[in-house]
Order: sequence, then structure tokens, then C-alpha cells
Amino acid sequence: MTPGSNIPLAAPRVAVDVAAPVRLDVSGLLLTTDGKVRSDEDFIFYNQPSGPGVTYRSGGGTAPDAIVVDTTAVPAGIEKIVVTASPDAAGQTFQGVEPTATIRNADDGSVLATFTPPQLGTETALVVVEIYLRGGAWKARAVGQGYANGLAGIATDFGVSVEEEPAAAPAAPAPVAPPAPAAPVDPRVAAPPVPAAPPAAPAAAPAPAGKINLDKGRVSLQKNQTVSLVKGGRPLLSQVKMGLGWEPAYRGKDIDLDASVIAYGPQRNHLDSCYFGKLTILGGAIKHSGDNLTGEGAGDDEVITVDLGRLPADATGLVFTVNSFSGQKFTDVAKAYCRLLDAATGEELARFDLTNAEPQTGVMMCKLIRQFSGEWEMTAMGEFVKSRTVRGMVKPAAQAL
Repeated sequence: MTPGSNIPLAAPRVAVDVAAPVRLDVSGLLLTTDGKVRSDEDFIFYNQPSGPGVTYRSGGGTAPDAIVVDTTAVPAGIEKIVVTASPDAAGQTFQGVEPTATIRNADDGSVLATFTPPQLGTETALVVVEIYLRGGAWKARAVGQGYANGLAGIATDFGVSVEEEPAAAPAAPAPVAPPAPAAPVDPRVAAPPVPAAPPAAPAAAPAPAGKINLDKGRVSLQKNQTVSLVKGGRPLLSQVKMGLGWEPAYRGKDIDLDASVIAYGPQRNHLDSCYFGKLTILGGAIKHSGDNLTGEGAGDDEVITVDLGRLPADATGLVFTVNSFSGQKFTDVAKAYCRLLDAATGEELARFDLTNAEPQTGVMMCKLIRQFSGEWEMTAMGEFVKSRTVRGMVKPAAQAL
């Protein structure tokens, strides 16, 4: 989904989870026609996990938190449920953090839609999506509206009573206790909106060292950063999809790029290549979706499905590449990315956005390497090569393993 787009809900019970490389707090608010809560009891979060037709579901640290909406149980007069997210760490912004909301059928877990808000910066809280009633039917809309004053700013906007924290002052005799709130108050919402500009950002730090895994949800990779395809301590030995996408840098100018994957053995020996001219390799363990001739439109332009469990034992390395057969350079391309998805659920596991283009005709986007333990690791590459075809990528990709 893109900001402002909407879909009809194909299920009466939906779950909206929000995943990111950092821990997020996810909340839901039930709103009336005037865009306000009826009372603080309409604010659903970890410390007040249930309300009429809406519940908070914790991911327990191994999965993203979610808001579950049963549209058949939402009371009359409630026309909208907004789902919000904010970083758990105090003072952290969404700078460099790409949250992804996934709307699912709450009964069978199937994915109805996903949304990643674009161009986030100093925001400390977001209204991510909303579930709303229109013409007697329930729909979902992608929002992505940011707030610089945290979850307190969102709560205040929608009419929740936010308990203000008094400023430090000399001790006074016999302080008067404030009245008890009408509902439990999230301590992370206790700070009042702060209009002051955020502090200057520190110098950019290098990519974190050590292994990253998928326990905390979707991972946004930097160049040369690696994520271990392990979840809950277990290797992810199932079907995955590598989606590759791009857009023309200039409106109206189509660009024909070709996504491929090159398979290697333990000695960096070339086993086979899967591309638009050879859509299936290694006994059907790797399949290509086919050629996209323009790059226009939202979503992945070409998808390569990999059945990790069916790969032959001698297939230990996969390098995913993109080439411009027509000779256009990557400086004519915008928003090139690759993302790894769970093929069964459609959940995005890891993503790498190519931010710095070079005037070349080929690029190695990422690689999957099988470890001695049997688990797979994905590493973001972003290495440019002078080659218009996958054949010219075989040697440099082997050297990059």
C-alpha cells in the first residue's frame, strides 16, 4: 500500500502488526465520528489490552506487537480504529528505522496488505494505518502520519487524557495528590507534548557489529550488513521470496532491468543461473517470476522464489543481481531495492535499499550464504559491475562470496 490508499477488508477479524529493526510499542484508539475517543478506555495498549472489539496482542519480544480488530464487535458510534507505533527506547526517533505494518486475517494469518511509511525522520510516533467504516463496509487505509512529540501528541490529538509530569521544583510542603486517571495510563505517554526542536543527531555510526536475527521482526539492512535467517533460535528452512524492485528516475522514461540469481557451490563454483531466459533451476528449488519490461507501478518488479529446504547440498551461495540489458545506467534508476519475504505468509523479513547509484549496468544486490550449522545468512551488497547480462556477473559475484 502507499500513503492514502485503501482496501476493503476481506475478513471480519483483522490483526495489524508493526515490525521494525527496533522494538516498537503498538497501540490502538477507537474513534467516533468527531475523530475523538469516548473516554480513556478507548485507548488500547499493553497496560490496557482490551476494549470493545479491539485488543492488544504482545509479540513477546520474538514477534511484532499487534492490534486485533473484530469489526463485528465494534460498538455503534465507533467509525475508526487508528493503529499507532512508537519506538520503545526513550527519545528514539524513526530516523533510519523503517516500520512495516502488515494487515492480516486474524483467523488464519493470511496477509491482506502491507505498508511501509516513506521518508521518516525525527518523528517519535506514527499513526500507521486506520481501520474505518464507510458505507456500511469496513476498510483499511495506509496513513503514515508522524508526530515529533511522541505518543503523547497522538493521544492528545484524539482526546485521551494525558497525565502531565510536573517540572522539577524545590520541595513544597504537603503536596496535593492529583486525581486518579479514568483508565490506566501508559507511562511512556506521560510526558506532555514538547514543541522544542530535537537535539542534534550524533555522527552516523557504522553498521552494528555481530549477528542480527529475525526475532524482533523485519530488519532493514545497511550495505555490508548481515542478518541470520533464524527466528526463535531455529533456522528458517522454508520457502522465501526475494523481491527486487526499481522505478525510472525520470517520469515517463521506462527502464528494462533484469533480476537474476546465481547459484554457487562450496568452492565458489558456478552451478546455474536463474533469470528471465531460464525461469527454473536446481530441480525447481529456485523459480523466477518472469521479465518486467518497464519498472512502472508499485511493488516488486521481479520475484525469485527459493525453497531453502529443497536446495541441493552443494548449493551453498546465492547472489542476487540486477542488470540493464538495454545499457541504461543505474544513475537512471530510482528506488532500487531488494527484500526477503516469507513465501508462506508474505511477511517481509529483511530489506535493503540501494541509496547510492553508480553509472554502471549491473549491480549485485545481496547474497544468501549457507553456514556450516545449516542456517542461512543474508548480506546486503550494493556492488556495481559493468555488465548488461547475468553471464557477465558470474565471475565478480563468485569473487564477492
